[in-house]
Amino acid sequence: MTKTRNLYLIPYIAWMLLFVATPIILIVYDSFFDVEGHFTWGNFQKFLTPVYLRMTFNSFWYAFLITLFSLLVAYPTAYWLRRTKHKQLWLLLIIVPSWINLLLKTYAFIGLFGTYGFVNSFLDWVGIGTQQILFTDFSFVFVSVYIFIPFMILPIYNSLEEINPSLLYASRDLGASPWMTFRRVVFPLTLGGVKAGCQAVFIPALSLFMITRLIAGNRVVTLGTAIEQHFLVTQDWGMGSAIAVLLIIVMAVIMIATGNRGARNTIR
Repeated sequence: MTKTRNLYLIPYIAWMLLFVATPIILIVYDSFFDVEGHFTWGNFQKFLTPVYLRMTFNSFWYAFLITLFSLLVAYPTAYWLRRTKHKQLWLLLIIVPSWINLLLKTYAFIGLFGTYGFVNSFLDWVGIGTQQILFTDFSFVFVSVYIFIPFMILPIYNSLEEINPSLLYASRDLGASPWMTFRRVVFPLTLGGVKAGCQAVFIPALSLFMITRLIAGNRVVTLGTAIEQHFLVTQDWGMGSAIAVLLIIVMAVIMIATGNRGARNTIR
């Protein structure tokens, strides 16, 4: 039985080694070489210069904003979704946009937010006039939140579904108000889902590059765009790999720091 179980693990282990471990090893290896192929620590030293530190700050700041707004929209949505009828249908409607290609969704927003797009046509119709919506911080954060919000809703919704209704009845019977029930019972029990949703949004938001190019133009420069530039434009694979290595380390630290330390949730 054990041998059979180990045989089933072979495809998974081979996949992880080939498509996860090997690329990371290659990135780490390339990060120690300059453009001319000489071994150097200069790539990591260059990362400590003000230009890259500012990119790092921008990456964390925008990832924080995207995660925050996603959470502010996703939690009430998941809470409402749990209490409504036909929840499976509504959940499907929330998930379906995530099946559409990311590039197609990005270009759709270019059409919506463009000078002659639907949003500006509506603003012009109500008398506000045409506004510069594309290539702004607002458009970048808005589109990013739209793209990532299903990944925030799903874990929160699942954690809400796992709450035992008897706990809510007991809270009511003990005289707790709806707000106190939410604060003392519901939210602590869904904290694991909130952490999972924040991980699913914050970590990929750190390395965005396509949305920054198409929606924000050159106004938003993050580590993701820096990696893209070094690999595709300047051909400085060593510097791009060094940034990628540091991002991988940061992502691993975030996952460890925000991971569930215990298997059970507690009510305070």
